[in-house]
Amino acid sequence: MDVGRLKWFIKKLGNWEYFCLSLLVIINLVIHFAIINNPPQIVFDEKYYVNDARLITDNHTTERTEHPPLGKLLVTSGVVLFGDNPFGWRFFSVIFGTFNIMLFYLICRNLKMSVRASNIAVFLLTFENLSFVQGGLAMLDVFSLTFTLLSFWLYLRQNYPLSALAAALAVLVKLTGVFALLVICLHWIIVRRKRTIYFATSLLLAPLGFLLLMPAFEFIIYRRLVDFIYYTKLMLTQSAGLIFATVNHPEVIRPWVMVIIPKIMAYYYGPHYFAAISFTIWALIIPAFIYMIIRAVKKNEAGIFGVLWFSGTFLVWIPISLLTDRVSYLYYFYPTVGAVCLGIGMGLSQMIDFWRSRQTGKLRWAAISGVVVFLLLHLAVFVILAPVNPWAIEKWLR
Repeated sequence: MDVGRLKWFIKKLGNWEYFCLSLLVIINLVIHFAIINNPPQIVFDEKYYVNDARLITDNHTTERTEHPPLGKLLVTSGVVLFGDNPFGWRFFSVIFGTFNIMLFYLICRNLKMSVRASNIAVFLLTFENLSFVQGGLAMLDVFSLTFTLLSFWLYLRQNYPLSALAAALAVLVKLTGVFALLVICLHWIIVRRKRTIYFATSLLLAPLGFLLLMPAFEFIIYRRLVDFIYYTKLMLTQSAGLIFATVNHPEVIRPWVMVIIPKIMAYYYGPHYFAAISFTIWALIIPAFIYMIIRAVKKNEAGIFGVLWFSGTFLVWIPISLLTDRVSYLYYFYPTVGAVCLGIGMGLSQMIDFWRSRQTGKLRWAAISGVVVFLLLHLAVFVILAPVNPWAIEKWLR
């Protein structure tokens, strides 16, 4: 290949809209697969779902009856395909966590955010510690988030039937997946209010999908028909029983504390798996939410959806906590991280545009430099907090 054609190819690649997204997806996969076997022991709540995978494969039963079956089956699928080892436990978590990055970008673009704002937001999400950790462990949250984001994306494309089915799948992983429907309904009521019958009938596919798929997934686990109505009631009862008065766990936390005080929840030491909202993101949670409210008042699509996303997946926990005394943990903020990254990405991009429109070159470059410094600081926080071993990555690449 001649030099001129090579330059043309590089220029074409650099102008491709999905170049940055593809690069971030590759980096995410490389890091995750480099550390997927480290540690070889079970980390934090993996003990519940890995053990359940063993029970499902060996005895066709489950102990974690407080959760729906889909997430447990996804962990089990990894064990069946790749063996009862760390790679098998965590494989599908890594894959679904990577899908989350791609879906998040598509959501940003469907909200009419610019390519630059979307890329900044995706960069922040990719290297956000809580998202990275949850996206690499055999826990249920990553699967529920994937179906939630898929539901959001399909809804924004006005594919209401498939959006409702995706929300049903989110609920079939964790009951909190129902928050996806809350966000969608609020957005439709506030913004769209069109094709009411079509939207309402499409929404019925969510409970219908749950009722049809729940017994099917339970059959895969138990290898027999079970009373799924009984198991659904059991899930709801057990979930309602998780209150501060009865749960004896050192890491329970009130939801509002998560955004007021920086919190580190240790999952494992050596390598350190710390569930912590990256401090660069945590420090801007409230400013980002206020900024999105301001943008929402001005009828900005991303601002409106960002406010509803934040409210429907996080703020909703405040009245739940006050009224029912329901416990919460730091990783309950995991589904909301994307909303914060959306707001920050939109704000940083707007700051660049604002100073670019000014005549003073120094101020323009100061704004761009400030954004770059913030992104580098965010990356540095990720390296410090995340269980990333550079030597392991180098070894894997060989």
